Amino acid sequence: MPKKTKGQTLVCVYPDWCKGCGLCVAFCPGKVLELNALGKAEVVQPEECINCGFCELHCPDFAIAVRPKFTANGVRCRDSCEPGEVGGAVKSDLIPQKAVAEG
Repeated sequence: MPKKTKGQTLVCVYPDWCKGCGLCVAFCPGKVLELNALGKAEVVQPEECINCGFCELHCPDFAIAVRPKFTANGVRCRDSCEPGEVGGAVKSDLIPQKAVAEG
C-alpha cells in the first residue's frame, strides 16, 4: 500500500447534503474539516489531508468526497468540486454496467 502523503487530494463537501452531525470532523486525523457558523462541514486545511478517507467513509449523508488531484501518471485531475461528481462516480464505479443498461 502506498504511503499516504499530504496535499494530494481534493476534499469536496456538499453543504446541501450535510446535516452537520460532525462525524467527519471527529474522525479526520489531519483536522482538515470544521463545522462552520451554519453548522455545516467546511474544508479549512486542505493541505493537511492525507487521503485516509475517514471523513467520506463516516459521513451518513454522502456529503463528502475525497478525490485525487493527480492520476497515477502525474496528470492533474481537478481543481474544484462539482455537485454531480459523486453521483456519477457511484453510477460508473459501483453499479455494474449490465444493471445500469437493464434499468
